[in-house]
Amino acid sequence: MLDDITLREVFHVRVSWLGAVSVITLTLLALIVLLSVLIVYTPLRNILPGYNASLRQQLIQESARVDSLQSSLILQRQYLDVIKQLTAGDIQSDSVQSLDSLQRVEQARIIEEGRSEVTEAFMTQYEQKERDRLLLFDAPVSQSIQQLYRPVRGSVTESARPDLHVYATSIATAKNESVLAVMRGRVVQAQRAEDNTFTIILQQAQYLTIYRGVTKALKPQGTAVEAGEAIGLMDGDHSLKIELWDGGKFVNIEEVIAW
Repeated sequence: MLDDITLREVFHVRVSWLGAVSVITLTLLALIVLLSVLIVYTPLRNILPGYNASLRQQLIQESARVDSLQSSLILQRQYLDVIKQLTAGDIQSDSVQSLDSLQRVEQARIIEEGRSEVTEAFMTQYEQKERDRLLLFDAPVSQSIQQLYRPVRGSVTESARPDLHVYATSIATAKNESVLAVMRGRVVQAQRAEDNTFTIILQQAQYLTIYRGVTKALKPQGTAVEAGEAIGLMDGDHSLKIELWDGGKFVNIEEVIAW
């Protein structure tokens, strides 16, 4: 820049490619920062497509909170009305019940009035069935089983104690010992337990055999097996726990299997 009178240089600016690129870059960065601040801290972010969903979700949550507060205020107002009536002597104290109690009484009345003959017959049948199921544990042991296959080779470490509600017989086995089906039947359950062992249930007619502590299950659920067929393996670290039931009646497996 030159002075018009003296033609002396008053001010000069030297422009280079590097300087121009730096100025443009700094300007763009400043604009980006400014826009980011405006979007984050001002309502302008609601114009963007991605923020509308979050705003709608927030409105739904706030609406639910308002409804909950409104319900609480209505319930509190009803309680206060009952207290005012009680204080004024309009109602007797022994006739006052909480709103929750009144609601339960009303529900019980509706259920009681809605019972039909079919409902009564079903409830009677269900209660009788439950009583029979609970009495199965005290029923005499069935002696209809003559001989069964030995479930595994090993030694009995703990016998069943029905008087103590212990119905399983524990058998210690060697490593890789096969677990055999005590009778012909079908695997109705082969489920892994919390200790990574399997619980296998074998059913044949009214008989039910329960194996617990099996290391590896060889037969999937729904498989039909023959008596003496291998259904699992033992690792030698776990004991096999086996139960035998005849139509819901406990059978001591030591009395019907030759060890």
